Amino acid sequence: MQRIDHDLPWGLPGTQRRLTVFRFGSGPRKAYLQASLHADELPGMRVAVELKRRLRELEAEGRLQGVVELVPVANPIGLGQVLQGVHQGRFEQAGGQNFNRAFVDLAEALTPAHAARLGDEATTNVRLIREAMHIALDGLPPARSEWQGLQRLLLKHACDADLVLDLHCDFEAVVHLYPIPQQWPRLRSLAARLGAGAALLTEESGGYSFDEACSTPWLRLSRRYPEADIPLACLAATVELGGMADTGADQARASAEAILAFLAEQGLLSGDWPPAPEACCEATPFEGTEFVYPPHAGVVSFLRPVGASVKAGEPLLEVIDPLEDRHSVVRASVDGVLYARERLRFAQPGLWLAKVAGRHPIRSGRLLSD
Repeated sequence: MQRIDHDLPWGLPGTQRRLTVFRFGSGPRKAYLQASLHADELPGMRVAVELKRRLRELEAEGRLQGVVELVPVANPIGLGQVLQGVHQGRFEQAGGQNFNRAFVDLAEALTPAHAARLGDEATTNVRLIREAMHIALDGLPPARSEWQGLQRLLLKHACDADLVLDLHCDFEAVVHLYPIPQQWPRLRSLAARLGAGAALLTEESGGYSFDEACSTPWLRLSRRYPEADIPLACLAATVELGGMADTGADQARASAEAILAFLAEQGLLSGDWPPAPEACCEATPFEGTEFVYPPHAGVVSFLRPVGASVKAGEPLLEVIDPLEDRHSVVRASVDGVLYARERLRFAQPGLWLAKVAGRHPIRSGRLLSD
């Protein structure tokens, strides 16, 4: 195991934050795994603890067939943002930026000189494009903030990976994944191994999150240069490991083993691993997800658990105003799976309370909530 420490720019006098990457194995193929980019989402960090332990063992046994880079704390900035006992790890406090939005678009990294060298050999094209991505990231002007410097470091480690998994969680939720549609067939076994309850597919969510910054450049370049053989060389997804409270040891170990078995399936680990279960959740368009909002303020009582299959018109929750006696029952407007709920129990304007994965598109444009 190799430990790589990067100092972040713009540390204040007397302070210095650092990004730490653990690198296991060697070889031309590479997987990149990171956790808690939203720093208050800790299940991924807990799973990373188990992954680090197991990868050390597997490396000592000579079972790594490529490189695995692991970042257990992908956001040291947000990790320290605690206000009056409440962790504020989702937004960078200095500027209000969501930590998992607006990454550099590496599809623009391909210069005319590099593009002219593309041909009908996929392996050569992948090498050229990854080389161009690194040159583009190295050639950016100095980072204007600590957060911008962190973004670039994360992408530099991930942009040449064959597989990228960004480990997150929702408030209260079943395990679910966000991949691009073209890569769902390869990621289906990961969803099955993790026991996912939903998979939300879209090419562009509107926020250009980390997984999209790794996967969609290849899709865009393949369409921009159809005469060249450009594969989707980075299999990437955001993996939501349940809810924020799901940091139990048994669950973390099971999730880590599921991820390792998937790495083995992708040829990065040797040995005998359990086959993926046949049963798997249905993949649905992210455009089909209903964000359920309250009609007024009040105390919230949920009427259905996460993971429940619901029908349009079925009650999901009730909102009760304790002063004015308003009592509203909020119902699903689509058939689907209730895959996430808000953890707070007081309804506020503009804040969603539940998410239902529907089968048919009902939204367009920016799909992500901040």
